[in-house]
Amino acid sequence: MQLPRGAAGADVLARLDRFVIETPSWGYADTGTRFGKFLQDAAATSIDEKLADAAEVHRLTGCCPSVAVHVLWDFPGGGSEAEIRRIAARAASLGVRVGSINPNVFEDQAYKWGSLTNRDPEVRRRALDHIFDSIRIGELCGSNLLTLWFADGTNYPGQADLRQRKRWMSEGLREVHARLPADGTMLIEYKPFEPAFYHSDIADWGMAHALAKEAGPRAKVLVDLGHHLPGCNIEHIVAFLIDEGALGGFHFNDRKYADDDLTTGSIDPYQLFRIFNEIAGAEHERGGPGAGTSADLPVAYMIDQSHNLKPKIEAMIQTVMTVQEIFLKALLVDRDALRRAQDREDLVAAEGVVKDAFWTDVREGIAEHRRSRDLPPDPLAAFRESGYAARAAAQRGPRKKPEGGRYA
Repeated sequence: MQLPRGAAGADVLARLDRFVIETPSWGYADTGTRFGKFLQDAAATSIDEKLADAAEVHRLTGCCPSVAVHVLWDFPGGGSEAEIRRIAARAASLGVRVGSINPNVFEDQAYKWGSLTNRDPEVRRRALDHIFDSIRIGELCGSNLLTLWFADGTNYPGQADLRQRKRWMSEGLREVHARLPADGTMLIEYKPFEPAFYHSDIADWGMAHALAKEAGPRAKVLVDLGHHLPGCNIEHIVAFLIDEGALGGFHFNDRKYADDDLTTGSIDPYQLFRIFNEIAGAEHERGGPGAGTSADLPVAYMIDQSHNLKPKIEAMIQTVMTVQEIFLKALLVDRDALRRAQDREDLVAAEGVVKDAFWTDVREGIAEHRRSRDLPPDPLAAFRESGYAARAAAQRGPRKKPEGGRYA
């Protein structure tokens, strides 16, 4: 199977051009696990350096125009209006923009027993005020996307009233929805465990969906590919949410067990393909070939990975290239042939149609398309040849001074 020619091929490549992927500011900084971290000399040490790294990824790939930011990590103390505007202007000067806004209601000591589900109304109000401030930051930056993840949960049976915590969460999310700007969207993320080990207040997609519906029409569900238990059929969840009009976005990564945050496609690329197959199928149903942007699902595609061992920018570029390739494979599924096989219950033929697309080698086709857009055909190779990482390491590494075998 090859890339289609003529109008069909043009439609596929036009959809690939509209497929934009947001990279996260925290993916360019030194990160680790709860056991510790190994620092990299070239890792970013400030929001300006994170934006510069993200701009380099966008320059080489042409599909990463926005950068997700994390309030408190990127805007210490919440950020003054002048500093927020400076950051937005700095991003624009580099050819990118501030994307989704991620509040932080899990690191402060006040959130030991939860944020929006804390039994103390003052703590719940504190969390809401921070989220409201995050909305303000988004408005000043020109971002209309708020991404919400909560570490709220309990560790032991009997620790809390689970139904009451649900009501507090719902009440808080309704308030957040009411504060959104007219064009704003809030994405509600879920996670089955960690850091809470007995129960998480938003443990799965069904809870996130129910809370989003109650919050309001501009609340949607965010699917983090790492936030599922082993064996979970994520593409089924995605198909269900699409049909409900409730799928708002993704956090791309990969996992071996649960929330591993490995680089996308490094463990199970076929799973990512199956997810994209549901998206491509839904878009085909919405408009078919040539429908253009009118058929595209309004979904935010974002990366959320912790590059603990791989070089930061290389891992990001590798991820972007993998996501592009697998999305293009999903666009190649012969929808008419698949429907015919399904209608006659021909399981072997139906699976064959899907696997034919998955096994198609699209790398040269994408490389040629990049050349036509004046982009390097191999962004990763181009980055390695650029010397960017060595220059960044020379500038940033000396700031990270070892003390007794540890980095300060």
